[in-house]
Amino acid sequence: MNIILFDEPSIRQNLLPLTFTRPVALMRVGIMTIAEKWAAYLEAPVSYLTQPYLQPKYGVSFCIHNLYINGAVCPDEELVASIRKLKIGEALYHQGVLVAINGDNLELHEVDSLIKHNVVGRQECSSCTIIREVWDIFLQNGSQIRSDFKVLTQDRQSQPIGDKHTIVYNEENIFIEEGAKIRAAVLNAEDGPIYIGKDAQVHEGAVIRGPFALCEGSHVNMGGKMRGDVTVGPHSKVGGEVAASVIFGYSNKGHEGYLGNSILGEWCNLGADTNTSNLKNNYAEVKIWNYAKGGFKNTGQQFCGLIMGDHSKCGINTMFNTGTVVGVSANIFGAGFPRNFIPSFSWGGAAGFETYQMRKVVEVAEKVMARRKIQLDEVEKSILDHIYEETQQYRVWDKKA
Repeated sequence: MNIILFDEPSIRQNLLPLTFTRPVALMRVGIMTIAEKWAAYLEAPVSYLTQPYLQPKYGVSFCIHNLYINGAVCPDEELVASIRKLKIGEALYHQGVLVAINGDNLELHEVDSLIKHNVVGRQECSSCTIIREVWDIFLQNGSQIRSDFKVLTQDRQSQPIGDKHTIVYNEENIFIEEGAKIRAAVLNAEDGPIYIGKDAQVHEGAVIRGPFALCEGSHVNMGGKMRGDVTVGPHSKVGGEVAASVIFGYSNKGHEGYLGNSILGEWCNLGADTNTSNLKNNYAEVKIWNYAKGGFKNTGQQFCGLIMGDHSKCGINTMFNTGTVVGVSANIFGAGFPRNFIPSFSWGGAAGFETYQMRKVVEVAEKVMARRKIQLDEVEKSILDHIYEETQQYRVWDKKA
């Protein structure tokens, strides 16, 4: 059956700015993206029914037999079994959210028609992991690392650690992929699994506590302290202290400084000694900017740090206040705490912002991506152009000018 992962509109809005640049299913939570999880569980390729401006990059493939699955839903064995039982036209829901629909012989080519379709039979699933809010990513990350670890390592043999100077606790809960290198580190998998991806490196003096995932080609730099529930996506570098955070990929937090209960998109860079606050001084629940609401929303969480969209950067010694949301392609620098909602294409800091002009955005993105031998093509540029226009309403200084 042809698998199509769709963006549920209200959930996608809640997951901005991370979903400005990708379908919902391409968010990383645990070791894999949600799309990679479904491909693994169903043993089939997937495609994406997403926003029109993203569709040229993330294609959709329609066949006679289509299974539509909500891209915010994380699979498990029980859920997959329920989905496989769906008859033609039947749909599976969880707490009012459409989880999946068997679309055989149904011409459902748009998300709206998919959501509004009058199904023949409506099934309910009792439990389901849905990433509804941005903070769900770090809240669910530990359990998803455990789940993904089982899927990725089943019936496979780990590579040996091969370094007599590395200290290991609960080695049977550690999996090392081919080409990975570990030197004089401490790996503690007593509280959760540790996954070290292909060609990844753990450098001297690093201390890692599971659950932890270091994806393909990524590095934990010398002396890095990974405190658990942490995922470092592919081709990234981390150092300093990191706790309960997810880095999607191709991003760097290479130096000292604290990152806690936070999410970084792709192509981000945190300057040396950047620190995020993840707990308010009065221990109150954290409110963060929510695009769907058009204002600040209570997370219901005491701990919430930084949410940063793709291509955003900050200078050395940057301080982010509790619950800061940074959009796409922002550049933050200077002394003091910047505002806790920084719109896309912002340039500045606590002293004030101006618009980060598209010409400079493209110039920097081309240089950054070229370092990883990836080209910023016209499709990528058109996505950035669309986001620039869509987010202009939040750059209030443009209106004053």
